[in-house]
Amino acid sequence: MVTIREIARAVGVSSGTVSRVLNYDPSLSISEPKRKAIIETAEALNYETPRSRNRLKMAPLRAANRMPGLQQLATVHFLEADEELIDPYYIGVRLGIERRCRQFDADIIKVFHADLASSAALLESMAGVIVIGKHRPADIDFIASHNRHVVFADFVPKDENFDCVFSDLGAATRTILDGLKHAGYQRIAFIGAHDRIDEPCQPYSEVRCRAYVDWQKANGTFDPALIALNDDCNNGQNLKLEVGYEQARTLLSNDIRPDVIVTANDNIAIGTARAALEAGLTIPDDIAIASYNDIPVAQFLNPALSTMKIPGEAIGETAVDLLAERINGREDYAKRVTIPTTMIWRDSCRPPKDR
Repeated sequence: MVTIREIARAVGVSSGTVSRVLNYDPSLSISEPKRKAIIETAEALNYETPRSRNRLKMAPLRAANRMPGLQQLATVHFLEADEELIDPYYIGVRLGIERRCRQFDADIIKVFHADLASSAALLESMAGVIVIGKHRPADIDFIASHNRHVVFADFVPKDENFDCVFSDLGAATRTILDGLKHAGYQRIAFIGAHDRIDEPCQPYSEVRCRAYVDWQKANGTFDPALIALNDDCNNGQNLKLEVGYEQARTLLSNDIRPDVIVTANDNIAIGTARAALEAGLTIPDDIAIASYNDIPVAQFLNPALSTMKIPGEAIGETAVDLLAERINGREDYAKRVTIPTTMIWRDSCRPPKDR
């Protein structure tokens, strides 16, 4: 397992600085390039840990030569550049794309959401486009109108004619909830956000929240007081540390607090832990936490975070493979590739009794 000391040595900073960056210490004064180097190095080193080496390794479609037709591609991100920096999961997706492109000797041009409207000529000049994360239908139509080879990474568009690669967050949610139930937890809360990509907004429409609600109703335990959702939604990142902190304070102020809180990603889990500690609660004895993504910092938290590992690197790699297939002649059908998830039980909650 990679250590903070190894990350510090690779970047050329102190172990304390690495720890504070990975724990999102707002009081730390550090340049953005150095912060980015620490986060990306942590993600890259995590790529080579025994845990990562044991995952399915996908061989490149060809040797490390330039793939015919795949000289230059664009990535279109639903985040902005500064938002990506604070979400190591999406850094992992990007690193997976970059790693596979190096194997194909292909170049990448990055387009963030704020620049999409002015990027028509750029998109038309690319061999293909990888769209990362959620995009509104109008944005998808714009991208598709300027490039015929489009693949979606970490998002399932409604149009089944597009290739996409993703992890099944609904199934992942059911796995987490089943595990917590078998561990003896009864009042299971959820912190997430409303999904306003499609209008009109439907209650509990975000896939993790929807799966949580459906599971609770199926078990006869649905209680809307156990759900706290961020309402500040747009195309950008809405699952931040601050969301976890504020929404957890709301949940923990209830007359009867939950036994465990499931958070929509690890950033929210970090904010939730801070709110719990400020309230004088201990984790996991007074309140337990489980989450999604397994970003590098998850294993360094105290207590270490139980989280569903979503293999962002593999999603990025597979998106490049799908794009290469499209560019090199596959036109008759689309592919929807599901990358499996794995629950990593650590110390922030009890594991299932049958584990």
